[in-house]
Amino acid sequence: CDPHNVNALAAKEALDYWMPVDWYNGGMEHTTLHLLYSRFWHKFLYDIGVVSCKEPYAKRTSHGMILGENGEKMSKSRGNVVNPDDVVAQYGADTLRMYEMFIGDFEKAAPWNTNSIKGCKRFLDRIWALSEKQVEGEGYRPKLEALINRTIKKVGEDIDALKANTAIAQLMILVNALYDEGGATRAEYEVLLQLLNPFAPHMTEELWEKLGHSHDEQLAYYPWPQYEEAKCVESTVEIAVQVNGKVKARLKVAADITAEDAIATAKADPAVADALAGKTVVKEIYVKGRLVNLAVKG
Repeated sequence: CDPHNVNALAAKEALDYWMPVDWYNGGMEHTTLHLLYSRFWHKFLYDIGVVSCKEPYAKRTSHGMILGENGEKMSKSRGNVVNPDDVVAQYGADTLRMYEMFIGDFEKAAPWNTNSIKGCKRFLDRIWALSEKQVEGEGYRPKLEALINRTIKKVGEDIDALKANTAIAQLMILVNALYDEGGATRAEYEVLLQLLNPFAPHMTEELWEKLGHSHDEQLAYYPWPQYEEAKCVESTVEIAVQVNGKVKARLKVAADITAEDAIATAKADPAVADALAGKTVVKEIYVKGRLVNLAVKG
């Protein structure tokens, strides 16, 4: 807080400004002693009136340990140590960085898996290749608007909650959708790079510059994209139509469609109408946003 103060542990103004620490993160295996040391000394300093806050930090988290491929703690004696420099040399720093965030839940231990690193490399390669698949159009295409807004929301919230693995999984869903639609508009590709930047900063900065942005518009300092809550909800959903348990059709309907209208729409489909011909409908069920089930006899 005040390392050059020769007259006191720290000036009161400095202590009041810096303490308590907003967030203390450490390794799971060090939790007990680090907590004991830091809190013991801080409590002592509080009791004698040196510091003004009771606790040394407002938030404490512990990150999990990355184990060797054999599931054991990495050590030279076991011969299961992974040198990150070797991984960077083979796959690049962004791939290593992304894999370490995608490997599992932040607070849990996870074994190293070389095949999964290759998967992260392929994902980044797909995003690079997407730069050559720019399609015409302004802004977000209507078909992708809900997904993009949901992705902006989820990635931002997951980063704050230390859920990098699920944030990356959501980005993978978005990239798959862009490929399904033949590529990305400039706006769609830019928002993808913005969301990916915390995970793969080197590659995204280069792609950002390739889009024509100047050095003054460095992506790391560019405003985080905004989403509209109302646009996070799909306006249409796909439902299955079953007749006596067998799927006869898949229909796109409004997400807020009533059960009566969903069943009527299902019956009007040619394939479903054929399955109902000459039969009596004895039961009609609509499971919201999922399926229409028609039970028939005769």
